[in-house]
Amino acid sequence: MKWKKLLTFRWILLGLGLVALLGLTGLNVYSLYALHENTLKSSMEKPRNQLLEVSNETRNIIMNSLRDRFRQNIPLIEKAIQENGDMPESFYNLVKAAYEEPVFIDIYFSDSECEACDGNGSLQKFNPETSRMEWTNQIPDEVKDGIGMSRTRMRVLVQDYQYSTRVFFDTHRSLTIAFVNTETKQVVGYLLMTLNREYIIQEILEPMLLTTFGEEANNSVVVWLHDWTRNQVLASSHPEIPYQRRAEDFIQSFPEMLNNWNMKAAFMESPLVAAANASLIRNLTALGVAVFLLIGALVFMFITAQKERELALRQAGFLANVTHELKTPLAVMQAAGENLADGRVKKEERLRAYGKHIFDESMRLRRMIEKLLDVAKSDAGQLTLKPVMCDLAELTRKYLDEQRDYIEEKGFTIDFTSADDLSPVMIDPESYETMLSNLVENAIKYSFDEKYLGIRVFKQGKKVIVDVEDRGIGIPQSDQKNIFEKFYRVEDPNTATTKGHGLGLSIVKDLANHNGGDIRMKSSYRKGSTFSLHFPIFFEALKTRNGETKPIENRVEHVV
Repeated sequence: MKWKKLLTFRWILLGLGLVALLGLTGLNVYSLYALHENTLKSSMEKPRNQLLEVSNETRNIIMNSLRDRFRQNIPLIEKAIQENGDMPESFYNLVKAAYEEPVFIDIYFSDSECEACDGNGSLQKFNPETSRMEWTNQIPDEVKDGIGMSRTRMRVLVQDYQYSTRVFFDTHRSLTIAFVNTETKQVVGYLLMTLNREYIIQEILEPMLLTTFGEEANNSVVVWLHDWTRNQVLASSHPEIPYQRRAEDFIQSFPEMLNNWNMKAAFMESPLVAAANASLIRNLTALGVAVFLLIGALVFMFITAQKERELALRQAGFLANVTHELKTPLAVMQAAGENLADGRVKKEERLRAYGKHIFDESMRLRRMIEKLLDVAKSDAGQLTLKPVMCDLAELTRKYLDEQRDYIEEKGFTIDFTSADDLSPVMIDPESYETMLSNLVENAIKYSFDEKYLGIRVFKQGKKVIVDVEDRGIGIPQSDQKNIFEKFYRVEDPNTATTKGHGLGLSIVKDLANHNGGDIRMKSSYRKGSTFSLHFPIFFEALKTRNGETKPIENRVEHVV
């Protein structure tokens, strides 16, 4: 119960750690993107202000020619029109001056009714040759539209309007000035001036765009003057760059004028933007690597803790098991010894049986102690090996001859084969005997129905291989990856009563590695297992770095 609570607590801590880490990561990513956006916004602020200045400057150029010139005495103009149907000389001088402005093309005047706007009358048009207004029936539609629009709007505004003039723009076509008698709240007339579209584009806007945003200005913004009703580009700060609607970053309109036109800006890859993007990528990469390492460290620590817990549990089980198994042979030997010491056993057959029983239990106890010593030496780095040039077939045959009675007594049939073309290997004979003994012992312990023991020694490439095969219970696929770990035992009802410590295969693997070889396994659950020891063949000489040969001693002793 204590271990389960501890495991649950570890899972909770791991979950909380991952949530906290992901939360902090999200905040950092948000902060990085916010900083990046602020950097981009600050880089966009200057072009926005510059575009606003261009739009205001354009309006000023058009409007400055009108502000002071048409601040007239409206009642005086109204009186002159009513008395002689004409305007004062001073008014003509102002119209003439306005006509000379390159922004305007033609100038028209209409009374407040503007019957011509409805197609039933005529308008006065300024004649620069006579410097007078002359009646004409040739009225362009844009003139009718401009005065008609101004008339409609003034009908709404005139009662509350406090000024003597009011300017209206009909998009990019015309500019209309409404003259208002503020005392009578009546519109005296409308003065319309058609705009010079080409001049405004080519002489005002295009030069300002080139000067402010062109290549000579070393600016990172491209600006298009765009007629959005016709989807037509009128001018550009970088004529070589085609307009793309998807590339727009922001739009600037003209205040109260040129309604069908606007200026659309798009950012190019400026050094500031490039540096901001590179900085964002670097920071996100560093953050990603750090988060990956932190998550990896958390998971690694959790897995390590889990493995430590499992190892501790296995060690506790091993200690209890070993304590029990050490007591069992000692108790048997003690009881047999007491019976012999007391002289209770007289018959020769019983004496031999007691002696054999004591011998078997002492050998069992010896093997157990040797396993424990091997593990302790390996863990302490004090395992002594005495490798010599050996014939594994001969060593295997010798072992089987010594253990044949014991193996056959257990009811097993031995099937031993060896190849004729075997090469010698460099190995510690005692280590090999320990490895083979552990594999044979496992085959005996875990074979219940078909008691078969197959041992084959053969050569494959540059290795000599020893296979130990049984047809016992086998190892489930889920347990095969852990089978060589210390103290690990398969949890299976069929083997629950089989005595073992979980050390045999770990000792075999450790000894095989120390002797320059390795161990491999093939197992099918309920069909049997095959354990294969692989050892490199022995060469009489090794090549040194300078190409010379150096003989190898027949016997070497070393500590690992």
